[in-house]
Amino acid sequence: MLNTIDSFYFKQPEPNQSCLLALRDFILQQDPLITETIKWGTPCFSYRNRMFCFLALTKAPQVPYLLVVEGHLLQHPLLEIGKRKRMKTLSFDPKKDLPFAIVQEILTAALDLYRSGQIRTK
Repeated sequence: MLNTIDSFYFKQPEPNQSCLLALRDFILQQDPLITETIKWGTPCFSYRNRMFCFLALTKAPQVPYLLVVEGHLLQHPLLEIGKRKRMKTLSFDPKKDLPFAIVQEILTAALDLYRSGQIRTK
């Protein structure tokens, strides 16, 4: 029986499923203090119990993206703020290889905000 978190991923059609699962594994490997839950129907990753990023799909077409909670504090040319004030996103083409080096840069910069104390954790 799948848990709620796993069911989110395994109900996605390919190639979104593989893309999201690869991103999930990559995010969880960044630090042993990262945990995963479901919030608002989408995977939420927290660092020391403080939300730090989400994996989600756009409404139509269903395109996977990474949402960085404190993205407004990050300066990366590929992060988009859109209509949000606090969060920024990075979209992925699930039919292409994932840009893990770019994702690594963004995740490291985001985690450094928490690790340095710039963003307080519990």
